Amino acid sequence: VIGFWAYSGLAFNMDPLGVFYMEPNLLNIFVSVVFVNAPTVFRIVRGLTLDIKTRDYVAAAETRGEGPWYIMLWEILPNARGPLIVDFCLRIGYITILLGTLGFFGLGVSPESPDWGMTINEGRKLLSIYPHLAIPPALALMSLVLGLNLLADGLREQSLKD
Repeated sequence: VIGFWAYSGLAFNMDPLGVFYMEPNLLNIFVSVVFVNAPTVFRIVRGLTLDIKTRDYVAAAETRGEGPWYIMLWEILPNARGPLIVDFCLRIGYITILLGTLGFFGLGVSPESPDWGMTINEGRKLLSIYPHLAIPPALALMSLVLGLNLLADGLREQSLKD
């Protein structure tokens, strides 16, 4: 329990000594999002490829004497496209929540640029007096993520019909 509180305190204070300070700019956020999401995307692509590689139409293409590039571009890639699009839609929703959370804690983009998380945090201070400052950006963030999740669910249902 003590370790958790120490870790959460360090996580919220970031770097109390200022040794590893980074400016909150778009490049740092982009790199952190890519590093967080890249391994899972690679794992999904690899799993899909290994699954599709065992299908009968890939074996038929190998029997016809097709090369590995043909099999990859014309047999594996079109059949992996549907699950990857669904994963992309879900991942965009997760990244939107991540960016909103970073902006809420002040770790997002610079204060001059508009950010839903930063707007929610600024409206939170006056929530009891002026609720209209925090509620619209929160509803917009929620609506976007919900819409992306429903889109991904619809695409998944459509790909299961095919």
